[in-house]
Amino acid sequence: MLSSFQSPRSWISLLTPLLGAQVALASINLDLGSDASIKKAASDIAFGMVSYYTGNHTGDVPGNLPDPYYWWEAGAMFGALIDYWHYTGDDSYNKITQQAMLHQVGKDKNYEPNNQSRSLGNDDQAFWAITAMTAVETKFPDPPPEEPQWLYLVQAVFNRQAARWDEDTCKGGLRWQIFTLNNGYHYKNAISNGAFFHMASRLARYTNNGTYAEWAERAWDWMTAVKLISPTYQIFDGTDSVDNCSSINHIQWTYNNGILLLGAAHMYNHTNGDAKWKTRLDGLITGAGVFFSQKEPKGVMIEVACEANGNCNNDQRSFKAYMSRWMAATMLLAPHTQEIILPLIQASAKAAALQCNGPNNACGLYWTKGADWGTSKTGVGEQMCALEVIQSNLWKNIKGPANIKTGTSKGDPSAGGGPAMKQPSVIDTGDRAGAGFLTTIILLGIAGGVWWMVS
Repeated sequence: MLSSFQSPRSWISLLTPLLGAQVALASINLDLGSDASIKKAASDIAFGMVSYYTGNHTGDVPGNLPDPYYWWEAGAMFGALIDYWHYTGDDSYNKITQQAMLHQVGKDKNYEPNNQSRSLGNDDQAFWAITAMTAVETKFPDPPPEEPQWLYLVQAVFNRQAARWDEDTCKGGLRWQIFTLNNGYHYKNAISNGAFFHMASRLARYTNNGTYAEWAERAWDWMTAVKLISPTYQIFDGTDSVDNCSSINHIQWTYNNGILLLGAAHMYNHTNGDAKWKTRLDGLITGAGVFFSQKEPKGVMIEVACEANGNCNNDQRSFKAYMSRWMAATMLLAPHTQEIILPLIQASAKAAALQCNGPNNACGLYWTKGADWGTSKTGVGEQMCALEVIQSNLWKNIKGPANIKTGTSKGDPSAGGGPAMKQPSVIDTGDRAGAGFLTTIILLGIAGGVWWMVS
């Protein structure tokens, strides 16, 4: 049987000599002028992505992806499936999505399951909460009444993280890791703080509760003060509490820009177009230009920090998915951004479709290479990236995100109780990972696989 982790393209190449003929690999036929074509492409790619998931198999754990994928990416994948349902109307994956999201909430119903304590970062927890927030805003089917509701779960995670805001070092900010024993505890990174800002912004708009808006302002101001957000809206990976955040790791990732982009769009919308948030939002769009090719094919999204040398790890091969989904959502909240964002999504979608030319439309990552995969692998991240950027072209067919008046999800502003999880007594190196996996390597000075920085 074909292993889930063996490249389908490699498998097909092994069969070719036995068949005595070359196997033709056809790209996805994508016509952006046809909703039916976009939906068909999204359906094929989603099927390929879900084929990696084993959590719905007898004896497996709902919500977990198999090795080598970490817990946070599973949460992100279910966010892609909620988007898929929202854009296409196809509810084929709703049952496994709801099952997974409820199974992983943990005993205190705040996305801190005990089995993740050895590697649980604030960013990992936030990705599950962000998926729950998408469920809130899209009116994804609510859980049974006896289960925690989507809005409750987002508020629970937000409250847990607000309590971790660390004024003792760097005058604020969230640490990457939650537990002191976990590698990376001293690091204060853009994705953890950006995700906190993102949640606060979306909760502010949805609930119209000023406390969330105040936290969004605080998180943004802190990231600006320590220069994770540069004056030109370049978003840098992180800083270290050991030296009081006096130095910056200047690597840039798509998802760091994207997570701030949609948060800023929510604050822009929530404040009825406040000039301050328009400036920030427009600045982030300009700053994101570094992630889009300037040569032919122009306007195609690139993970610039790792694609050139083919060194994107499993985490990083999913990052363009989040940039794509958050750019599309931004257009709905801030219509003036459509003129810049839409051509980028369209160009990237066309390029991604050409890379979905493996068996069963397995997708590659290097969209600027046409139908040539180069050194790309296949997997959950590659499928998710292609799925999000392609289905985002259905954005005109959906309504903007719901709010407390139009939504159905029930919440509790005081959610998130329960004692903090017990510190694990031993940290296994195999458990030291999360959405910011590369940052540990960078902190150790081993940056050979990542070549591109902006100072």
